[in-house]
Amino acid sequence: MSGTPPSRAESSRPAVAPLPGLGVRRGLLAFAVGATTLAGAGLMARILAADGLAVLELALLSLFTLTFAWIALAFWSALAGFVLCLTRRDPLTLAPLPARMDEEGMPLRRRTVLAMPIHNEVPQQVVAALEATAESLIATGEAQHFEAFVLSDTTDPTIADAEADAVAALQRRLAGRLPLHYRRRADNRGRKAGNLADFCRRWGGRYDFLIGLDADSRLTGSCLVGLVRALQARPEVALIQTVPLPARQCTLFGRLSQFAAALYAPMLAAGQSVWQGDTANYWGHNAILRLEAFTACAGLPPLPGRPPLGGEILSHDFVEAALLRRGGWQVQLDTRLGGSYEEMPGNLLDYARRDRRWTQGNLQHLRLIAVPGLHPLSRLHFMMGAMAFVASLLWLAILALGSLDAALRARQAPSYFREAPQLFPMWPEAHPELIASLFALTLALLFAPKLMGLTLALARRAAAFGGAWRLIVSAFTEALVAVLLAPLMMAFHSRFVLEVLAGGRIAWSAQPREGRPVPWRAALGHTAPFAALGVAWAAAIHVYAPLLFWWLAPIWAGLILSPLLVRLSGVRADVLTRRGLLATRRPAADTALLTFAPAATGHPGDSPWPPPLEAPRAMPEQPLTRRQSRERPA
Repeated sequence: MSGTPPSRAESSRPAVAPLPGLGVRRGLLAFAVGATTLAGAGLMARILAADGLAVLELALLSLFTLTFAWIALAFWSALAGFVLCLTRRDPLTLAPLPARMDEEGMPLRRRTVLAMPIHNEVPQQVVAALEATAESLIATGEAQHFEAFVLSDTTDPTIADAEADAVAALQRRLAGRLPLHYRRRADNRGRKAGNLADFCRRWGGRYDFLIGLDADSRLTGSCLVGLVRALQARPEVALIQTVPLPARQCTLFGRLSQFAAALYAPMLAAGQSVWQGDTANYWGHNAILRLEAFTACAGLPPLPGRPPLGGEILSHDFVEAALLRRGGWQVQLDTRLGGSYEEMPGNLLDYARRDRRWTQGNLQHLRLIAVPGLHPLSRLHFMMGAMAFVASLLWLAILALGSLDAALRARQAPSYFREAPQLFPMWPEAHPELIASLFALTLALLFAPKLMGLTLALARRAAAFGGAWRLIVSAFTEALVAVLLAPLMMAFHSRFVLEVLAGGRIAWSAQPREGRPVPWRAALGHTAPFAALGVAWAAAIHVYAPLLFWWLAPIWAGLILSPLLVRLSGVRADVLTRRGLLATRRPAADTALLTFAPAATGHPGDSPWPPPLEAPRAMPEQPLTRRQSRERPA
């Protein structure tokens, strides 16, 4: 087999017309982001050049330009989503939304598997989520076109025994209504990606489509059926990603995150979809895959070198989406389909632990930017994934360099005569109007998306958030907490990036999903250095650059308060709930899905039924480097 990726011309897939105006959309976005970045960088350059650009100022300007481009991209993408949601247009086709429901009522002609990879999860939570999804699917009357498969990578023997009992009981409850299979493998090579690849190689020929579920995924039956119909109707598409929203949260941090996602995620996803078009990203779950394409294009080899930046690919989903696009298939983000949910860590420490794993995986992507044959947007996805964490380190560097520059300028005596034969003095320059303009521009780019999301909700769905006034109060509460948490997350992410670059690895462990309190000891143990940094920073600025003291107050205050913020993040939000704040009301079918409680489990010692006969599919590993292309056998 050749090391050259298959092209569309070499495949039997029908050629299709491109999405309308996709090149123009991307060009307009690039122009807007570039112009905004130049405006911000120009203002910063004029501010820093007041007394000449030294090495420190040039470094500060370079870092600022990079991070400002990141902010500008987020703003213009959000604005595109705002316009589309306001005008009720489909981000992919730009047609009015009701016009693109052609596949509604289409008979299901494909065999689809709900595949749930798990690793040392709490069995009761896994079964509850899967059974809720299964019952919702059965209620549609279309369950005969589906099967479910639990793919266990569990290594803990005690958890494995309980897991087998729980799955066996669920098999018996679903018997005759939805086939459920169970496989546990002893070799955990490749982690989640290896788990799915093993399934595809052994049973992939049994199914046409695969809907990937995480252990906390819950999807309505209408969402599942809609995904199958959408993929049936688009033979050129290999993957359709839904927009999963956090759900079932009870802690303060969880409720704030759940509210923010419900308020902003639909608009932000629409903005992404309009310019990503046929080259969207994959988030690893709550998405449907065409197995023909996935097995032919998305087999992952390990990266050359040793962990953390080499070895097994942790954030496999981005890479699989890029390889599918390289193979000539489309990857789409469909924002029409509701009913897609996931759970999330319920406090800041558990959330940060998940981000630590993602930091390592996303930094691995920087090694893949030069992979031969990738679409330019796939390379951009790799850069954006890494920037989600590297941006924190850049912001920290900007703030530190800016504080140092201000302190040095404040301590330095002005020089009025810089050249020997100079007749007239050169007066120090200050440009408060430029500083104010840049500050206002930055704030506008950061907070305008929140105002856009709030405006849309007030106009269209205020009742879903408890009414207009409760919505406004909740939105401003979330924005205030986000400002306080930003310095803490900046500190966490900066530390994670430095740990990875220093060679630190992370263990593969199950993600905590239930809300739980954070003891003071744990809060202080993880954030005391950040609080000490905040105190030292505030004191130094107050002494050496007092004019910056209040400008930087959100930064040093957020760091000083970090132990308290972590502690409060795990507290139940019952007081706010009783007052109707941070409300996220949903359709009846979605509420039933999220509140579903499983029946009593079966008898301990019941064994799961053996999996069906294998129906293999070939899934060759794809070359990710020029060296791997050369080494791939012909």
